[in-house]
Amino acid sequence: MKSSETIRWGIVGSGMMAIEHIANIALTPNAVVTALADPVATSLDRAAAAVGTPVARFADAAALAVSGLCDAVVVASPNFTHVDVLPPLMDANLHILCEKPLATTIADARAVATAAAGYGAVFWTGMEYRFMPPVTEFVRQIHAGRTGKLQMLSIREHRFPFLVKVGDWNRFSANTGGTMTEKCCHFFDLMRLIVGAEPVRIHCSGAMDVNHQDERYGGKKPDIIDNSYTTIDFANGVRAMLDLCMFADGAEQQEEIIATGSEARLDVLIPAGDIIHSPRVGFMNPKRATRAHVETPADALAAGQHHGSTFFQHQAFTAAVRGEGPVIVTADDGLRAVAMGLAAEISAKEHRVVTMAELGL
Repeated sequence: MKSSETIRWGIVGSGMMAIEHIANIALTPNAVVTALADPVATSLDRAAAAVGTPVARFADAAALAVSGLCDAVVVASPNFTHVDVLPPLMDANLHILCEKPLATTIADARAVATAAAGYGAVFWTGMEYRFMPPVTEFVRQIHAGRTGKLQMLSIREHRFPFLVKVGDWNRFSANTGGTMTEKCCHFFDLMRLIVGAEPVRIHCSGAMDVNHQDERYGGKKPDIIDNSYTTIDFANGVRAMLDLCMFADGAEQQEEIIATGSEARLDVLIPAGDIIHSPRVGFMNPKRATRAHVETPADALAAGQHHGSTFFQHQAFTAAVRGEGPVIVTADDGLRAVAMGLAAEISAKEHRVVTMAELGL
């Protein structure tokens, strides 16, 4: 597809994340949203208002797929729907940006990854955290050797609880894949990217201790983890840890990522956007830490809740569609992030270490 040609976008699922994608497509040259699909009319109304120009509306992905109105599509429907939404879109050979998680079960994620392996158009798993400018620079510096030989990686997310969704679908692990899949597949994907190896075993201690205790839906209490510690052993000897708390609304930084190697420690802070480099100095010697700020464009920051990452992901996706860049996050990446999340869910429920071999990876 030539750079001068306009990419016609469809959006499947028209909730909050869809509206973020709409805002970032509006910032992308030669891109326009032409169609929306969602079974909920009020959600379609909100998304259509966000588009701001006339847009076709469909009740499901299959109808959008055969409409001939789209070249590419964002799948932003509830997690459990992806496995059914994707086949008609792939039958239409549309370029696909599928929001995380790829699916909610290992079987479904593997089926999608298998289908995408031979797909004739671009298939991209949405992993926004890779594309936050401070995180992108943080990863670049680690891979350039600024920490020396990487040995430890720690990710902390202390944030607000899950937001309310249409039909409250995100209150139950059967719909989301569980918090460790729904929320944390982002971080597991980031770990694989930074470490440059595959996980071998995972241990997660987590539970729902504070949030959603008084909520009932059809008489059922939510079952989603709201805090956890997860440790991962990678095949190359690197150890990683994820510290998640979803009742820490007042935390100054929502994400803190720390990489420690043989020569130095490197931190990145979100939303501050700062990278801190702390070389080893020896016992009782003066500290020599330096701090640098990584700027994120104001329009990208204003177009979503993910520190500008959705904008930069769209630019990279567009380059892949136009044959000007690679697919950076594949369906196989999506599968492996789901597998890590599901392994953590099993570990938390069964109070044991889970090997990735148990999940066939």
